[in-house]
Amino acid sequence: MAGTDATDAADPVSDLIESQLADAGATWTVGVGGAIAEFQRRPAEPAARGPRCVVTARGGVRLDLPAGVEVVAYETPSGPGQRWDHAISFCLPAEDAKRGNRSVVTRLGPDDDAVRPRDRAAILYDLGLGIPTVDACVRTADPALRDLLEDACGEPLDSETVTTLVRRSPHRVFVGACGRVEVFAHIAQPGTDTSDGPHTHVRPELLRPEHTHPGTAPIGPGLVTCMTLHPVHPVTNANGHAVDFDETRHAAFQRLLDAFGDPVAGAHKAMTIAAVRAGVGPDLTMLPRDPASRAAVAVTLRQLFHTDGPSPTLDVWRARHPPDAGLLHPDG
Repeated sequence: MAGTDATDAADPVSDLIESQLADAGATWTVGVGGAIAEFQRRPAEPAARGPRCVVTARGGVRLDLPAGVEVVAYETPSGPGQRWDHAISFCLPAEDAKRGNRSVVTRLGPDDDAVRPRDRAAILYDLGLGIPTVDACVRTADPALRDLLEDACGEPLDSETVTTLVRRSPHRVFVGACGRVEVFAHIAQPGTDTSDGPHTHVRPELLRPEHTHPGTAPIGPGLVTCMTLHPVHPVTNANGHAVDFDETRHAAFQRLLDAFGDPVAGAHKAMTIAAVRAGVGPDLTMLPRDPASRAAVAVTLRQLFHTDGPSPTLDVWRARHPPDAGLLHPDG
């Protein structure tokens, strides 16, 4: 159910975390619109595990959940056609989620909390992006790069510093109140595609510091997302490319929705499935008004295309209730 507390329901949340850390298909993110760090790994890629963490040669993720975390699973329609996104947010009240919220480049000192012990002597610098819930940092032991960052301290991040960071590719470390994602892989050069695996996207011109989750996610007022989990998806791969529908993956996330999802959205989903399968059109069904439940209906119609195949009833539902622009995931 939505709002499961990590303290009161330690076993389900711990089982979720450990099972997903063990799954090479899962993606973990820390960030907001315009500035995000993602951890992914290949199925056969060597990885080391520790308590609530996993690390590869290209990056790592660790969860450090404070008391009061709420875990919320949800689905949102994504783009045209039959696609959707799914995710699990680790949420806190906005006040509890606050980080440094620095607006200038700032030296934080040795990264004592680095996932790998060998990185703990390197120096961490906050880039000063002014994100209330995320310290977006780089980490380096390179004396020349440290000198450049020391000179930049106390000033807003400028284009010259950004150019140097892209060229030198220091570690990127994004830290929120529920954990961190570290990226060791090289930064993609301008004009090239982002490689699979751990990576960061930092676009100051697109920065939306308050955008921690989609507006259609059933996350309560006053809560913000501090870490997001994207379990393996039934119709897209980790890079967002379409794959053949996988019923096992679909069923696995539906079980997570049962455990951590919003019960109201879940009820609308169940009613929609029952109506379509019974051949009952949408005019005979009470439809929701709130964005989270409307998004749940829109996703359900897309999923029914894969699970049940096309039908005249499904065609009527989809024609009468296409997802409006406000429901579509902005990154889809």
